[in-house]
Amino acid sequence: MEDSVMKKTLFRNGWVVTMDEAIGDIERGEVLIEGDKIVAVGRSLGAGADEVIDATDMIVMPGLVNAHMHTWQAGLRGIGAEWPAGAYHRHVHGNMAMRYTAEDTYLGNLVGALNQIDNGVTTLFDWCHILRDLPMAERAVDALEESGIRALFGHGTAKPVQAPGEKHHSEIPHPRERVEALRRGRLASDDRLVTLALAILGPEISTAEVCLSDYRLAREFGLVSTCHVSYPSGQRVQENGWPALAAAGLLGPDHNICHGNALSDSDLDFILDHGVTVTPTVMLELQAKADPPLTVRARDRGAVISLGIDTEPLCSGDMFNEMRSTWMHYRHFTNIARAKAGKPLGEIAVKAREVLYWATMGGAKAMRLDHRIGSLTPGKKADLVLLDTSDLDLFPVFDPVVSIVGYASGGHVDSVYIDGVARKRGGRLTFPREVLQARKRALTEATARVMTEAGLSLPIG
Repeated sequence: MEDSVMKKTLFRNGWVVTMDEAIGDIERGEVLIEGDKIVAVGRSLGAGADEVIDATDMIVMPGLVNAHMHTWQAGLRGIGAEWPAGAYHRHVHGNMAMRYTAEDTYLGNLVGALNQIDNGVTTLFDWCHILRDLPMAERAVDALEESGIRALFGHGTAKPVQAPGEKHHSEIPHPRERVEALRRGRLASDDRLVTLALAILGPEISTAEVCLSDYRLAREFGLVSTCHVSYPSGQRVQENGWPALAAAGLLGPDHNICHGNALSDSDLDFILDHGVTVTPTVMLELQAKADPPLTVRARDRGAVISLGIDTEPLCSGDMFNEMRSTWMHYRHFTNIARAKAGKPLGEIAVKAREVLYWATMGGAKAMRLDHRIGSLTPGKKADLVLLDTSDLDLFPVFDPVVSIVGYASGGHVDSVYIDGVARKRGGRLTFPREVLQARKRALTEATARVMTEAGLSLPIG
């Protein structure tokens, strides 16, 4: 075991994009890892490596960080891409989700997490909002651990349709007994690949009493918390619950909001002034929200921005697509604003490097993991990705960062290392192929059963 932990691997002759300002990009560069850590980045390191990997025609980059994804939904990929507004919550949360078993949750999380690795993601915030009991949570964690991905497991709760005589989910606090069981049990340590976080309802989707209870629970157990901020004024449980949270000392950089499209400027200022981080999910928001993604307003205010996929039933799970969509939307939005103001379009408002920062260091900061991941910096964890630039749709490379953000896709990912362990090599996952095939078959069968029980058949309108 000791020999394996201390193995030295040298990645040689690649175009190294470190996302560390002090190091920069290095053409024909080298990265040396030892065990689970990066120990050196540069040229001609001359290290006595146990394994040398030729990275010629490769971009060597930090692993991508997907800061918001409902991984359990992998078996529903694409079914809602053309749904009208409201159909997602009606069909998924109000119907299919309530028919998932613990094993169904495991299968979705496993296939979904492996797909993220396959597409260059090394760290995932798994926003698991299907959970009805502890066994479902345990099996969701089993899947993340089996995949080998680095993850924050965001323990969330199911949102069933309210039955007569039952409380609405907005009136039900986060289940303390489940959180305590996980935090005092298998997820007690924060020094492991899969750690615990809380995916709570937040002030727009819960009562004031529940809201305060949930945020206090996260603080008590020292957990990052996150919530959806999705509703326009007039459709929220609380019109503005942020001041009460701030007054209780519960808003800070340990909290993240996803979306936030409909926030007023004053509410956004208030939230950001308390250090809260934001995660736009642009591909999803462009099709499912009436207000533009938060990216422009958040960047103008100097916020910590991270990027996420959100929900694969409605959009692609490829973070390269998310980066590109974010970049193009930002440019288009600012072009329109300048044109309306009678100004020439001028320089591009945001460069590719900043978008890549959001998808690496931005996500790391939102998860409070930037001391460990997000850049190829000596001392950080050995989470890195190799992109094959010899493919005709990526060749030639003049600026590796523009190539990553503007042209690459998950199909260019040759290798993925997480914590120093190869999870993909030569374009193939190292996860046992026969096991994956069996899990895919089981997921297909589980999805068919869930849809039958829900009384649904494709296409779902």
